[in-house]
Amino acid sequence: ISLSAGVILFNKYLLSEYGFPYPVALTCMHMGFCSLVAVTVVRGFEWVPSIHMDRETYFRSIVPIGALYAVTLWLGNAAYLYLSVSFIQMLKALMPVAVFGVGTVAGTENYSNNVMVNMLVVTAGVMIASYGEINFILTGVLVQLGSIFSESTRLTLVQVLLQRKGLKLNPFTTMYYISPACFAFLSVPFVFIEVPKMMIDPDLQFSPMLFLVNCCVALALNLAVFLLIGKTSALSMNIAGVVKDWLLIGLSSLIFAAPVSALSLEGYFLAFLGVFYYNYSKLKVMTTDAKDAAKPELAVVKAMEEGNTTSK
Repeated sequence: ISLSAGVILFNKYLLSEYGFPYPVALTCMHMGFCSLVAVTVVRGFEWVPSIHMDRETYFRSIVPIGALYAVTLWLGNAAYLYLSVSFIQMLKALMPVAVFGVGTVAGTENYSNNVMVNMLVVTAGVMIASYGEINFILTGVLVQLGSIFSESTRLTLVQVLLQRKGLKLNPFTTMYYISPACFAFLSVPFVFIEVPKMMIDPDLQFSPMLFLVNCCVALALNLAVFLLIGKTSALSMNIAGVVKDWLLIGLSSLIFAAPVSALSLEGYFLAFLGVFYYNYSKLKVMTTDAKDAAKPELAVVKAMEEGNTTSK
């Protein structure tokens, strides 16, 4: 929770307060640093085993995901130039809505009227929060919505292109394969859009040590996720995410003096209830499916035990 909140607040500070309003450049640094560390860990020291992946699989599966991830990070960081951290967290409540919509079209999600009503509740909550936002900037909202749509499409592609092919990537191998592709895509807007602006910007601020720390914090977040996977339940992770969102809303209001209206909080609370119920319903279905899958195995074990008892 602390690392995730720290990365978001750190990026917000660099992009809108410190004097470095270049989201593509910042994201390029993150991806370049992650690529370097991943290559060192996977290929250099071989601490994490790599998986065999042919060229066709890489270009047909990894490259599209890397491209969408680049768009997600670019637009997500660009939103900090326009909107407060608290309002961005409220807008991110639309992520399950976007994933459900894209997944339904792609065939990875099953349409359900109950889920649709759930998604409408979340959307209504975010709309109320947006209506109550004091510093509402349409450009920033559109940029953040673009990031959400790109991320939901990426998550769907991960399921379609990787999971169905049996490719399982842990966070280190994910960085090893996807970060370089993401860096390559980000290099294009960085070179042609931001570099010319940076070269003539008299107010540009850049401290190598400060940005190195920023990259390390971003990497530490990935490592924390890597260490926590398999050690906590899905519900615990979802609750942690909710705690992080509320924590960020409070901290951003204090640190960046970004006021939050009562109407925005009420709208976000409605969206939060919708998201929480959606996560609970998904977890309940997964638990039921796991129990059903285990029943045949338990029956076989029981039959074997009864057979052994009879033979004795």
